[in-house]
Amino acid sequence: MSAVEPQAGVAVAAGGAAADTAAHAGNLAVYLREAAKRIDEACVRCGRCVEVCPVRPLSALKDADPVATVANVLDALVRDARLDDGAAGWIRSCNSCGICIDECPEKINPRRMLTLSTTKLASEGTKTPELFKRMSRSIKLMLAMQVIPEEFKRLFIPEPRRSVPFVFYAGCNPLKTPHLLFNTMMVLDALGIDYAFAGGPSACCGVIAAKWEGQIEQGGRVAQSVMRRFDKFEPQRVLNWCPTCEIHLGETLGGFTESGFQFDHVTNLLVERLDAGELCFTHPLPRRVVLHGHVGSGAQVTNNVARLLGAIPKLEVVEILWEQAYTCGASGCAKTPELAKREHAGQVEAAQRHGVDAFVTLYHGCHQAILSAAKGLGLDVLNFTDLLVEAMGATPHADANKTLRALDDWALVAETAGPWLKANGVDIDADFLRENGAEIFSAAEFRGGLACLGGEAKFGVSRAGGPRRQAQASTPSADS
Repeated sequence: MSAVEPQAGVAVAAGGAAADTAAHAGNLAVYLREAAKRIDEACVRCGRCVEVCPVRPLSALKDADPVATVANVLDALVRDARLDDGAAGWIRSCNSCGICIDECPEKINPRRMLTLSTTKLASEGTKTPELFKRMSRSIKLMLAMQVIPEEFKRLFIPEPRRSVPFVFYAGCNPLKTPHLLFNTMMVLDALGIDYAFAGGPSACCGVIAAKWEGQIEQGGRVAQSVMRRFDKFEPQRVLNWCPTCEIHLGETLGGFTESGFQFDHVTNLLVERLDAGELCFTHPLPRRVVLHGHVGSGAQVTNNVARLLGAIPKLEVVEILWEQAYTCGASGCAKTPELAKREHAGQVEAAQRHGVDAFVTLYHGCHQAILSAAKGLGLDVLNFTDLLVEAMGATPHADANKTLRALDDWALVAETAGPWLKANGVDIDADFLRENGAEIFSAAEFRGGLACLGGEAKFGVSRAGGPRRQAQASTPSADS
């Protein structure tokens, strides 16, 4: 058994995963404390990571001294010093772009330093109460609005144990955009890949408990649980989709658990099969598109997707529009909303300037963010998986997320989604969806919102007139 291999594109350096295989007896608090000490010992406090940080001009870090800021972050992380405003602002606004990693002369991975600091701050008091519960319920609701019962079960109900060479791991929130996952599985199926699917709240990587809720012990158990779930399939590779799971399992917790498989991004496998002549795109797509991309650990995935799209006959990628965050969404660009708004507006303007046929997105969070940014502008927003499936001569899975957003009327959304929800066993009042739909679709739980899905919240009176029903959160168990 060996430590999980970090995904390509995730840096492991001094203070990184490979250095933290010391005996921690499965105790995540001990593991993270040792990781922090290693970073503290290796850092020379040059301040270069602060100087190159793209969020600096838009946060409390703006006028802070770079050297003093790094010193303060490490003193707080390792020696419980009080954080000043600049250091605290840097920690809270870090969008994990990873630009600092290549710039660090000691290769200590400043992103990991800030992630550890975020986890410590959360353990002292979270701003996102009941996040896992609220997120899990919103995932179940959004998935149930978009797919038929057979598809709902495929993504939400854990597969039974069997031996396969691959596991396709979605993570949690990608289930809010299920068409991306079904498209990817269409490609894997066409390639004859034998794989099991793992995803949804019951297969959480543990980042919510550890980094957001500050429940470090629980976060460790959840991370170990999902690794055991992978191991039950005896895979050679786990093909990951979610960029947050990538960083959490492959970088922040790299070496915390041991396993016999490679943790890899699904696009790496697709590029390998493309190079081997096994993945063929036989249907020309005479379109001009722009591709939304991310720097840092997202750069390899972006470049993989560019390679795949470049192999489609007659498809022209006019430009890759790079964003300075590892992903869109709560853990990425949303950490610095002003920067995200500016970059998304600039990308939409670039797409309009080029007069393209489509704006192509990368991850699930990107897809939802660009759908919002391009709303009402006449841009066709597609995910790269839509184009892969179409170029193989098949029909992409319907993007119900986009369809529902385009209705722009929560009463109409409630009416449209009602039969789908009921078919999937989620029977709620239309009034509930009308009142809370905007928060549900904007992932407000990551901003401390969606209290309607917290506690013992009930969604509404069943249509049969019976008691109110609750969409239960799927909490990972030790045997998940």
